[in-house]
Amino acid sequence: MAEFRWIKMFLFLILELQITALAGQFSSFIIRDGDDVTLPCESVTANQDKCDKTNWLFSSSNPVNLVKHGKIHENTKVKTDRLSVTADCSLVIKKVTQEDVGDYYCRQHISGPDTQVLLSVISMNKHEDSEQVTLSCFVRTHDSCRHRVKWLNEGHDVDENVTISQDGCYGTVRFPASHLKLKSTSHEIFQCKVTDGYTNKEHLFTFSPPSSVSCT
Repeated sequence: MAEFRWIKMFLFLILELQITALAGQFSSFIIRDGDDVTLPCESVTANQDKCDKTNWLFSSSNPVNLVKHGKIHENTKVKTDRLSVTADCSLVIKKVTQEDVGDYYCRQHISGPDTQVLLSVISMNKHEDSEQVTLSCFVRTHDSCRHRVKWLNEGHDVDENVTISQDGCYGTVRFPASHLKLKSTSHEIFQCKVTDGYTNKEHLFTFSPPSSVSCT
């Protein structure tokens, strides 16, 4: 019986390795809206002249060609001025928006596995009245949420004066308006920790107005 279980485990491992090989390289990025991101192409083939054998495709609802033969595709329209290709054929997206959420594929003209890059975008907002302040942290993904959001107060769990509500990719923190005056004059005491559901990597975003740059 023990030998049979070992054989099953061995066959399962072989199947997983085969699936990984067919699927090619995969990576996941969580970026705050307004920041820049560089998506790597791990499947670049040799002997290329300015990435002339490399294409980038974007798939959210309908597949779109972003880069063809190493050049930004003319049909990308709105994204054109925010896209560029690096010397190693990585794709640069400037001032990321919620519309950039989705799957990106780096594909070579010759046969070979694609590089798949999943891009998720986080947005943070504030609502304030005379008595209460509410901060929200939301991670937009291309399909069902696999990430986890958790609010921190000065790097620790929030205290008893703060009310939190967390559900997968969305979380809010509510506290009396006087709380900030007692603790600090800045919202930077609050941080949104996002755990990537694909890589288990943790990203820490310090709260700041939407137009400001965040820390990761």
